Amino acid sequence: MASSGTGPRRVTINDVARTAGVSRQTVSRALNDKGEIDVTTKQRVLDAALALGYRPSRFARGLVRQDTISVGLVIPDLLNPFFTEVAAAALDAARSRGWHVVVYDTGDRIEEERGTLQVIVSQVDAVVGYLSQPEDEIDKLARGLPVVLIDREHRTERFSSIRIDGEKGVRAAIAHLVESGHRHIGMLDHAGRSEPSIRHAWFADAMTACGLDAGPVSRADQSVEGGESALKDLLAEHPDVTAVFAFNDIVAIGALRGARRLGREVPRDLAVIGFDGLQLGALVEPPLSTVALDTRALGALVVEQTARLLTGEDPLGRDELVVGAELRLRESA
Repeated sequence: MASSGTGPRRVTINDVARTAGVSRQTVSRALNDKGEIDVTTKQRVLDAALALGYRPSRFARGLVRQDTISVGLVIPDLLNPFFTEVAAAALDAARSRGWHVVVYDTGDRIEEERGTLQVIVSQVDAVVGYLSQPEDEIDKLARGLPVVLIDREHRTERFSSIRIDGEKGVRAAIAHLVESGHRHIGMLDHAGRSEPSIRHAWFADAMTACGLDAGPVSRADQSVEGGESALKDLLAEHPDVTAVFAFNDIVAIGALRGARRLGREVPRDLAVIGFDGLQLGALVEPPLSTVALDTRALGALVVEQTARLLTGEDPLGRDELVVGAELRLRESA
């Protein structure tokens, strides 16, 4: 089970001093390799700091003003407009607090993500974003920093997470397709995952709720080209499909292009619904129907929870850290 999100506050220099049985000044001297203390005391302080997971703050090292906080926002792909919108929402929420947000793009590569975390721990005061590594690895790399995960449940006690709940929105999307006469509905799922995504589970449950078997699935790379290719594969194997639900709007936009090149008119011959609610979806032809997330609410939640972890306030509870999604109908379905 995931933690409730009510983890302990960040370890401070006072905690290290208390554990080692020395003063704050002695801890500072030991950590900064000053020569005024004996070797045994220094080692006792270093052992205590390691055991507690203490990371000296940038404030303590005098690198920034006490009223300035920097947050590292880690995202998998800045070329995906959804992550750009999430970053903009987080920047807006942080700006209202006088914070700085530094955005890091990992290219959706695990090694790049690991290298990013190794670099940013000395540059920021908290890490938030989309991280795919095991939590114990993130914990080691974060070295005591507060961590807020997006769209992923957390189990490490001192972490927190923002949950994306699109179940009701997906159910509304499938119900709309069924009410419009569709019975053969497929899905274009995320190709980069070893197992079906949670959005596929929502899709399958929604199909069952409408009295239909779960439809065929084609895996798509997270790009317009990936969506087009996945749609072609899906229709080649299941030409009776008349509607598709896509993992995200970028894949759905690719499906629109693929349908057009296959001579299928949208929505007459093929209805398409995406997920995310990109502003870009209103500009394509036909305008894309989507299960839309509130990115502004997501950015606000990320910053609010990070502030609570940094200041030692009680973090928001699990039920408060949820961003919902709702069906936004346009002309593609």
